[in-house]
Amino acid sequence: MFGASLLAAAPAQAAAPAQATVAAAPMAAAQARVSKERAARQKKRANYAVRYAYKQIGDPYRYGGTGPRSWDCSGLAGGSWRKAGVKLPRTTTQIYRAVRHKVSRKRLKPGDLVFFYSGRSHMGIYVGKGYMIHAPSSGKRIKKVKLNSYYKRVYNGAVRPGL
Repeated sequence: MFGASLLAAAPAQAAAPAQATVAAAPMAAAQARVSKERAARQKKRANYAVRYAYKQIGDPYRYGGTGPRSWDCSGLAGGSWRKAGVKLPRTTTQIYRAVRHKVSRKRLKPGDLVFFYSGRSHMGIYVGKGYMIHAPSSGKRIKKVKLNSYYKRVYNGAVRPGL
């Protein structure tokens, strides 16, 4: 009798996971829609941040500059994303830590923030096709540059704000 009750119970237990999977399918589809909506909203904000960064090309670099007439590297990134509706911390290291969505160099999209050097002491805004806009250093102006072999050598991560 004991053996028969185990046999009778087994099919009912085996059927339960299949029913749970069917019930979970609509929830997974809803999560996928939310992800697509979030991704679309992030892309729109990223495009706005990139357009704003382009408008700053030619402005002077100033240590601690947060705009609108002079910038440092993190000030430019923060100012561009702030105009797009996303608030970022002030410094490069704070920004890297605060933005949870990390991105590999091979998966960069316009609007991603790219970081350089071992202490992540410099950053730029990736604008697509292997280029970034950044505030280089004292005495220089905001400019668009190619992520050439030098920047690839000192590259130290990227994040995608706005997700």
